[in-house]
Amino acid sequence: MSVESQPPSLNVAGLRLPLRETVVVLVTTFVLLIDYYHPLVLAIRPELSVGVERVVLFLVVPLVTLLLLGERPAEYGLRLGEWRVGLGVALVLALLATPVIVAVAILPEFVTYYGRTPADLPVALLGNGIDVTAAEFLFRGFLMWTLVRLAGPMGVVLATFPFVFTHLGKPELETLSTFFGGMGFGWLAWRTRSVLYGALLHVYLISLIVLVTSS
Repeated sequence: MSVESQPPSLNVAGLRLPLRETVVVLVTTFVLLIDYYHPLVLAIRPELSVGVERVVLFLVVPLVTLLLLGERPAEYGLRLGEWRVGLGVALVLALLATPVIVAVAILPEFVTYYGRTPADLPVALLGNGIDVTAAEFLFRGFLMWTLVRLAGPMGVVLATFPFVFTHLGKPELETLSTFFGGMGFGWLAWRTRSVLYGALLHVYLISLIVLVTSS
């Protein structure tokens, strides 16, 4: 009778921890701390600097981690998945969110935070688009699918909390809404087994906010 092999684990002073899940949580925590305390400053516009930094921290570092762990990135949302569902849901959510964003983006705190001059607008759109695309992989791919394997659907909820906290310092209304928004993005990634459709939706939403606040 064959005995199933146990997944690799770490024994820390008697505390037995699953290796893969522990590494993923630690790497996620590490990149968020580096992002917060050591923002990359390049000889380019600020939004583009942030976008470049987060591609490295939120996309490249997690991908390298998965490869070192012997994991397939496709199992963490880098696939087409259920593309019909993904595109359909993303389109419906974009249509529903558009009037809400147009209404709230004219509030002074949004204009102050996101508003850009016409000269800065193209770079702001590019930088923010790159930023949220990388963030979708970190939170709804790398972290969420690891937690789903460990805790089932509750992993969708657990992965939402660090996403919410990354919005501290942004307009309060936006930060308060990110728990529900993060859950929505998480559900979409879980339902389609892909981060692509949440990334498309996220890029649309952030671009709309920048455009409205800069008009």
